[in-house]
Amino acid sequence: MTRSELVRLSGISKQQLSRLENGQIRLRLDHLKPFAPHLGYSPEQILLWGRFPGTGSDIEPGDELRARPAQKGPLGPTAKQVAELDTRAGNESRKGGRQADPLKSEKWLFPESFMREQLHSSPERLLVLETTSDSMAPTIVSGERVIIDTGHARPSPDGLYAIRDTFGSIIVRRLQVLRSSRPTRVKVISDNAKHPSEETPLGELEIVGKVLCCLKLY
Repeated sequence: MTRSELVRLSGISKQQLSRLENGQIRLRLDHLKPFAPHLGYSPEQILLWGRFPGTGSDIEPGDELRARPAQKGPLGPTAKQVAELDTRAGNESRKGGRQADPLKSEKWLFPESFMREQLHSSPERLLVLETTSDSMAPTIVSGERVIIDTGHARPSPDGLYAIRDTFGSIIVRRLQVLRSSRPTRVKVISDNAKHPSEETPLGELEIVGKVLCCLKLY
């Protein structure tokens, strides 16, 4: 089914459908009710895609709710899994000089088009990280999650990055390269004025990835 056909049958606008496809709207059942029947799914199946019987990899021969085999996803783009770092678990010892960071067993699902067109990255490079302090408030408050691009490991341009602190934990800070200093140093900034800024040589800074966006709940 084309997007034009879905818009005509459901009565929703093309703009609304595009925002749903790209993950710009947090899906709720009332968003899905107008067009779910036209795709051959229930709103619950689409909302819990990949975890509801009859969707994604959960299809079993005896399922009463079956997905159409020719369709990759409920809204068109294929959903891809992104792992989340388990910030509440202890870090394992370094193996081969690299930190072995624990991951949560459950993964996030994001539309492939959202990662490609909005984040300009791929699922293999992305990680979700839950922040656990108020050091970046009000930009990012404790408990909010960010998506980081692990393929972007140099602090250019200046901005928000996930870095490893002296205790081996992964934290989010604003980095500003002091380009006039020799050797090059980086200013590590907390947006919360109660937390002081620091400076460190670029060569001693371990950058896990660049922060691309924050997942906020309202």
